[in-house]
Amino acid sequence: MNKVRLLEFTYLFCLKILSRLVPVLSEKRPFIGFMVASEKALKKPLFGCQMCGQCILHYTGMVCPMGCPKNLRNGPCGGVRSDGNCEIKPNMKCTWVRAWDNSTQMMVFTESIEKIQTELDHSLSGTSAWINELGGGNDE
Repeated sequence: MNKVRLLEFTYLFCLKILSRLVPVLSEKRPFIGFMVASEKALKKPLFGCQMCGQCILHYTGMVCPMGCPKNLRNGPCGGVRSDGNCEIKPNMKCTWVRAWDNSTQMMVFTESIEKIQTELDHSLSGTSAWINELGGGNDE
């Protein structure tokens, strides 16, 4: 199994477990703090997560779109260099080129990258995307 598929199935597995836990535990403050810390510890090194609180990894080939210097949730910007690198950070592969390449390897979310994403809600920055997605509250 390739890395992208492994990340996709890990994401689905976590979502399945958390969909059962979050409704029960989201009212408990220690759980909320634990979720935020866990997401930061796991998702930052794996996906370059910027903790926007609105994770769309499953739509973007398991690449965090907030890694784009322009913070585009529907990229690319049009400034992709001929070698596939970013126009702002020439030594960095374009986030959206990586996302597109990865999306072709996914098994479950095969056409998700084509879905238009909503604008980023900056008030959710630093909160748990899992709790937000599953209907819990992030108020501490």
